Amino acid sequence: MTYDEFNAFCRKLLATSYVVQWGGSHVWKVGGKVFAIGGWADTEPAYTFKVSELSYEILKDQPGLRPAPYLASRGMKWIQHYARPGLSDGDLRDYLRQSHYIVSLGLSKKKQRELGLHQ
Repeated sequence: MTYDEFNAFCRKLLATSYVVQWGGSHVWKVGGKVFAIGGWADTEPAYTFKVSELSYEILKDQPGLRPAPYLASRGMKWIQHYARPGLSDGDLRDYLRQSHYIVSLGLSKKKQRELGLHQ
């Protein structure tokens, strides 16, 4: 997946916003909370996303995946896809969608309603 494809996919998710920050990374938010980051790698494109505890345990040691720098070291369940083989584009889209959902659940019920989430 290229950064353009990553951005196009994240743009289609409900109530998202986009900003370039943290050294030129593509940062996607739902309700002002980060759910996906494209960047933070020197060679191949890298994608960072929030996962469930079970997904974290499954993915953290897979080739091309690792606990996300900065985030996982603080006890957060974030994974970074940074090299091949990593995830297929389809699986990556599924995890990005899941990340969007997990992060949106952390928003207040009022904010969720305002954004048209989980109705």
